[in-house]
Parts: sequence; structure tokens; C-alpha cells
Amino acid sequence: MKRREAALGLAATLALAGCGGGRQRYSGPEVTRLIVLKERRKLYLMHGQRSVRSFDIDLGFAPVGDKKVEGDGKTPEGHYHIDRRNPDSMFHLSLGISYPSPADVAYARSLGQEPGGDIFIHGTPAMFARRGPDWTWGCIAVTNREMDDIYAMVRTGTPISIYA
Repeated sequence: MKRREAALGLAATLALAGCGGGRQRYSGPEVTRLIVLKERRKLYLMHGQRSVRSFDIDLGFAPVGDKKVEGDGKTPEGHYHIDRRNPDSMFHLSLGISYPSPADVAYARSLGQEPGGDIFIHGTPAMFARRGPDWTWGCIAVTNREMDDIYAMVRTGTPISIYA
């Protein structure tokens, strides 16, 4: 059974690789969770305990540490979910992350500041064209071709865990 699942996942991945425009369909194993390992600069799309795909990522311009307040350039750490999809994003395509949580809001306000928001997984507009590592304002960035695949594979409501 594991071989069959692996073959199906590979076939779906190869089918996605040839498509463009972010409008392709995905028929492989359901992505049940996303895991981000900031230090490794990796995003994993998981089906249960198995990685279906992995991607190299760029993070916020101040990548070390957890996002605490608006404008700090950090990518949040914690457990969230994909809460929206934007097919018309100025960053090619984007998937919204449910940051800030109520705890994030409370902590930032205890410092007399706002937590920020609008944290996404997104592609790269031509004007930024892969500016080097860690160029976003706290988002998770991949190439546009990779974002086409991620957008097709990940559904609204999918949990995402972001670790240091």
C-alpha cells in the first residue's frame, strides 16, 4: 500500500509540474498539514506523517525569532491554519495564515504595540525577482512555479505549524 501511495503522490507531483498559471488541479494524497522549519528554510506538505512535497523558502527580513509586533520583519512561530486564498495576489498567488492568534494580539498589546497581520505563503512578483534570502515582511515565499503547486494542493483550513 505504501508503494501505491508513493506512486500516486509522485504521479500527481509530476502532473502538477507541467501545469502553469496556478489553476491546475491536484488529485494526489490530501495535504493534511503544513510544517515550516525556519532554520532549515523548508516548507513540508504532509499527508499524515509522510511528506508529500518539500520546498525551499525565504522568510521575513529578520528571520531569527518569533514575530511579536507589526513591522519587526519576523515570520511567526506557532500553530495556525490556512484561512484564505488569493488568486489575484500581487505576489503571484497566496495562501493566508491565520496569524495573529488571540495570544499574539494580547502579547503585542501588552507591549503597547500591534501584532501585525497579513502573513501569507506566496510567490514572487517580477519586481522582487528572488532578491536573495529572507526578503519578505514576515511571509513565507517560494518561486511562482512552486506556488502554483502549493496553491493547488493546499485547502483552506489546513493546519500549519511554524517552528524556529
